[in-house]
Amino acid sequence: MQQQLQIVVPPEIVDDKAALLKIVMDKTGIDAGEIRHIEIMRSSVDARQRYIKVNLQVNVFVNEDFEDLPVSLPDYKDVSKARSIIIIGAGPAGLFAALHCLEKGIKPIILERGKDVRERVADLKALNMEHIVNEDSNYCFGEGGAGTYSDGKLYTRSKKRGDVEEIIQLLVAFGADRKIRVEAHPHIGTNKLPDIIKNIRECIVEHGGEIRFNTRVVNILVKNNRVAGVETLAGERFETEKLLLATGHSARDIYELLYRINIEIELKAFAMGVRVEHPQSLIDAIQYHRDDRGAYLPPAAYNIVRQVNGRGVYSFCMCPGGVIAPCATRPGEVVTNGWSPSRRDMPMANSGIVVELQPDDFKGFGEYGALAAMEFQRSVEQKAWLEAGSSQKVPAQRLQDFVDGKPSADLPITSYKPGVVSVDMKAVFPKFIYKRLQDGFKEFGLAMKGFLTNDAVVHAPESRTSSPVRIPRDADTLEHTRVKGLYPCGEGAGYAGGIISAAIDGRKCADKCCESF
Repeated sequence: MQQQLQIVVPPEIVDDKAALLKIVMDKTGIDAGEIRHIEIMRSSVDARQRYIKVNLQVNVFVNEDFEDLPVSLPDYKDVSKARSIIIIGAGPAGLFAALHCLEKGIKPIILERGKDVRERVADLKALNMEHIVNEDSNYCFGEGGAGTYSDGKLYTRSKKRGDVEEIIQLLVAFGADRKIRVEAHPHIGTNKLPDIIKNIRECIVEHGGEIRFNTRVVNILVKNNRVAGVETLAGERFETEKLLLATGHSARDIYELLYRINIEIELKAFAMGVRVEHPQSLIDAIQYHRDDRGAYLPPAAYNIVRQVNGRGVYSFCMCPGGVIAPCATRPGEVVTNGWSPSRRDMPMANSGIVVELQPDDFKGFGEYGALAAMEFQRSVEQKAWLEAGSSQKVPAQRLQDFVDGKPSADLPITSYKPGVVSVDMKAVFPKFIYKRLQDGFKEFGLAMKGFLTNDAVVHAPESRTSSPVRIPRDADTLEHTRVKGLYPCGEGAGYAGGIISAAIDGRKCADKCCESF
């Protein structure tokens, strides 16, 4: 017999089997000899009060043995001789779409503009150390997509728990730590995700699928409002009636292509702001109400939202024990993002702090039509590049100085490897963003005592929070509303926001595409 329980324990008890057994015995009245195993199903830290606790959902095996079976992969078919579909992009949407094609007996052919997950490393090093931006291989483009080297956060707001569990189980089967099935905010880590991505690729190829790297799509062929194929930068042509578009939120050239060849796209509002970095020890002290978090608590995170002059100002992609990374995709722009290794053991914590934008904010770029939000985004990134000296260094300012509206006389060394330049942020952002960020930080300082300090540094801009374009699709078929056989999916199409939701959307689109055969 199995019995599920909700229990609350001190942090030091979670990995203490004897202490956990005693708590379960006291709660259930079941004798120790009858309890064969206690399996933790869910775990979350509650630090809202000074007495920190961990909420556990456990499965108690009573007079029943527990068998820890390995997580297995679905029964993928050999699709080497099957009919095929083309998938543009090898991020989570594209990869999980390809895996679903294997289940359905359809051959996926992935065209990826960037390099494989290991070869990307040299280009990331060149970006960090030499300020060289490879437009096809960077933190956003390449096998695994943007999430691979920006730490693999798996938290999602998706309400479809079954779909989420399916993706989590697949990640575990491909090599992720089993703890991601338990944690409230699971995260794989930049140091571990590349191997998982490689395992997914090898599975796809082993079962007859194809993945072609260094293959940038530059044209989508449409005939009689139906997809007919694609053309690549190298002059190759792939004919297909089924095309999954999973290019990610930074593939501006794809948006420009769609606009140019009159495939309908829509302006989509997003959020923009800065990435702020604090000492992790300070965030721990604020969140855990103690000077030392001890050996049993993870590096603390935070999630905060405030309304400032009618707009949401909120934390985004918070990285405990992490690093700020340069995420530009073209020369002449700077972009920041953050990541953490699996242990989250770096000395600094960082988070995007962003302002909700609205369609009216892009009126000054109206000549660009559906690309107006994208051009607004680009203009801020280019301005930041110029203000920081036309390199991959970023504009930076101590946090209290930012709030006070005065330039910082000096800056500490931050985790952002290309370097920082002291800049008054009012020169980077439009006034409506700048002022809301100032007021938002004041609100954050009231909610988190000690947060507002000159020991923290803001880096600008955090501008790739989501796609500035939506590619419309039919709610039932998931095909583009006007072009048959075109399936826009994932973050780049405006239908996801992170690894899990992108993977779910990729699978959904692949399912509809395969059904349509």
